[in-house]
Amino acid sequence: MRILVLGAGAIGGYYGLHLAEAGAELGFLVRERRAAQLRQDGLVVASRGEERRRSVPTLLAGGIDRPFDLILLTCKAYDLDAAIEAVAPAVGPETAVLPLLNGIAHLDRLDARFGADRVLGGAAYIATTLGADGIVRHASPGDLMLFGRRDGEAPWQVEALAGLFARTPVTARASGTILQDMWEKWCMLAAGAALTCLLRGTVGEIMATEAGRSIAEAMIAECRAIAAAHGHAPRPEAAAQAQRMLTDPASRWAASMARDLEAGAPRLESEAILGDLIRRGAAAGIAAPLLAAAHSQLQVHGARPAAA
Repeated sequence: MRILVLGAGAIGGYYGLHLAEAGAELGFLVRERRAAQLRQDGLVVASRGEERRRSVPTLLAGGIDRPFDLILLTCKAYDLDAAIEAVAPAVGPETAVLPLLNGIAHLDRLDARFGADRVLGGAAYIATTLGADGIVRHASPGDLMLFGRRDGEAPWQVEALAGLFARTPVTARASGTILQDMWEKWCMLAAGAALTCLLRGTVGEIMATEAGRSIAEAMIAECRAIAAAHGHAPRPEAAAQAQRMLTDPASRWAASMARDLEAGAPRLESEAILGDLIRRGAAAGIAAPLLAAAHSQLQVHGARPAAA
């Protein structure tokens, strides 16, 4: 199977390297600076105490001359429009597009451009970063990826991708309920991002405060209520996992958006993760005042001249 990976960054680099090792025919669509880095050093992933290095083929914008079987889309939500234009030449009549973006707003935009029948759903539970040295570092204990067609069918690309991942150490599997999976991840991530961005701390630090647990539980409840109003209430296992993760007094976890906020990053995914969820809640008559407070804080950050 021929797979085009958009970028060779934290997510695309991690999963792309493992797919290449499994025998997939890959191309990495990257900018010139990253292409030069990959030509010199190869694609390097540090994970679970070991470093994997592999020479990989790269493509630059305008260099795609034929369709791919699958496109792995791993950009940030705010870069989606540019990503769509970049990968469009690789989309043929039989191409499937697998986005690993947060939230679900990207589905409408991809459907409008490429057609809903070829846009898969995907969710990745993983913490990775791309260092200035070009190394992708895997920081979380897990690397779960779920993917599938939203109508529950299993096109050949989904089966082939599952087969490739089965030959790797990655925990990845096809799902017949991918939209539900995506909502469950969204609920967990939105509550966690709202909590750690608004209160500017890790989960453990927040749990040590007088009202930390009650605030976390209220944010989780707001997310669940919105999901339920749209027919996607988190299933018991997912709800329990989110509760444990976001109320663990020993946890050093903070959402990547909170880390970006602390670092003064000029752009954040607040609209895709919080703004869209809040608006969907409002449309269903569900108020989410704590999520709205966190979102407003992030809007203030984004409006400051230094963040422009």
